[in-house]
Amino acid sequence: MAITKIGIIGLGKITEDQHLPVIARNPAFELAAVTSQRGVKVEGVPTFRTPAQMYEAVPELDAVAICTPPQVRHAIAREALAAGKHVMLEKPPTATVSELDDLTRDAAARGRVLFTTWHSQYNAAVIHARRLLEGETVKRLMITWKEDVRRWHPGQKWIWTAGGFGVFDPGINALSIVTEIMPEPLFVAAADLTFPSNCDAPIAASLRFRTAKTAEGLGAEFDWRQTGPQTWEIEIETAAGAQLKLANGGGRLEVNGVLDVERTPHEYEDIYDRFAELLRDGRSLVDAAPLRLVADAFMVGRHLTTEPFHD
Repeated sequence: MAITKIGIIGLGKITEDQHLPVIARNPAFELAAVTSQRGVKVEGVPTFRTPAQMYEAVPELDAVAICTPPQVRHAIAREALAAGKHVMLEKPPTATVSELDDLTRDAAARGRVLFTTWHSQYNAAVIHARRLLEGETVKRLMITWKEDVRRWHPGQKWIWTAGGFGVFDPGINALSIVTEIMPEPLFVAAADLTFPSNCDAPIAASLRFRTAKTAEGLGAEFDWRQTGPQTWEIEIETAAGAQLKLANGGGRLEVNGVLDVERTPHEYEDIYDRFAELLRDGRSLVDAAPLRLVADAFMVGRHLTTEPFHD
């Protein structure tokens, strides 16, 4: 089996918690270099300040995982593709849908693999829920995604700037699950987006959806101000009367009140396994649907203002 020499661009919390340990355990990959503007180092691996320096010093690099804030990913991914590298994009993959479309075209033109990693889609409970909903009509959908931003994103000022997504940074995980399991396309019918008076990204959002068959009973509540127990749940009722509940961020599935699937989180292990398959097959996997729903929410949403946020 060929080993892919991979580099990481951006050494933040998700890189340290997920990418580094998962790569270390996966025999299909070898961490060959990292790039950190802050100069953060990984023991035993050369560290560079810029991707260009990394490409010049480690020309044998096959691929990169881009784990920077989304506002700068388009330019970084373009540079990587031009350097002949395959590209894995952390979620959300880019700041805009147009940027992702451009990367898709560029990767195809250059014969490189582009992979958007919606990690929540890789939960076993999500995969099983998708199978159960095939061919069904959803008459009720309720997403409740509420967590404490100070707990999960301490000191990360970029998430409050324009293009930083705000509460949609975690909320897009829920949307990636819903776009994966829904048997028909989902549209944003209305949205209330609540912005702290000192921020350019929302701290809470209330969305109402519709499908071609269902105009009522489909919604989402996102909030970054919840302390104590955190809530990551999706409840679905079909026209046939089946009730599904995904909890723990998609890690647990109940069907009609009975536990059906529960598995210890294994998302990033599965992501890297999938990337290895895509590289072997020379095939890209780009999913713009979750990003498009966020963009639509900003387009049709009302902007509400609340008290300032201070980390």
